[in-house]
Amino acid sequence: MRIDILTLFPEIFFGPLGSSIVGRAMKNGLVEIHAVNLRDYTHDRHQTVDDKPFGGGPGMLMKPEPLFEAVEALKKDDTKVILTGPRGERFTQKIATELARESHLLIVCGHYEGVDERVRLHLADREISIGDYVLTSGNLPAMVMCDAVVRLLPGALGCDESDADESFSTESGFLEYPQYTRPAEFRSWKVPDVLLSGNHALIEKWRRNEAFLETLRRRPDLAGKMESKSED
Repeated sequence: MRIDILTLFPEIFFGPLGSSIVGRAMKNGLVEIHAVNLRDYTHDRHQTVDDKPFGGGPGMLMKPEPLFEAVEALKKDDTKVILTGPRGERFTQKIATELARESHLLIVCGHYEGVDERVRLHLADREISIGDYVLTSGNLPAMVMCDAVVRLLPGALGCDESDADESFSTESGFLEYPQYTRPAEFRSWKVPDVLLSGNHALIEKWRRNEAFLETLRRRPDLAGKMESKSED
């Protein structure tokens, strides 16, 4: 997989993305990640990428010309162009899984008050938001998406079953069940007996039940959705 990130601040990416699982995936050749400076696609001496919005209003908008030129230069036949922005669809594990199947992602980081609407309408394949809040730019959302997508690539986690029971990854859609490790007792807090029993059928049943209860306690909206699906 190749991921190109079109940004005004390419220098900030390879601290977070250059280490741990993503950094190892790049080192092992599972993914190429390139941060591309949008200002390289301007043609005036000030490298202008923004201008005032028509009709007035606060802030500045990203101009269409450098964005179109950059994307058209980087895009290939198999490229999926992702625009970051608060108006986009909410990023989920399902979307991360879909994007992990692509061979080339081009992530366009929004900035200022946003982008010219023609970028949304005619350049981006998808617009994605990582949550219902506003950030100073799309750089952090781009990093979040890269992390969530790269860890799903075969071989990235070392063990491809590692993500099978994670929150939002299971077929049920529930949060992950509680997990414990040694020691079996710590400061008088004991590991549930069932996990020490060696009875794998009982352990699996306990985990399914705990995953449902965790979801009901912490994310009742998810539990409600799954109950609705089971009734359909």
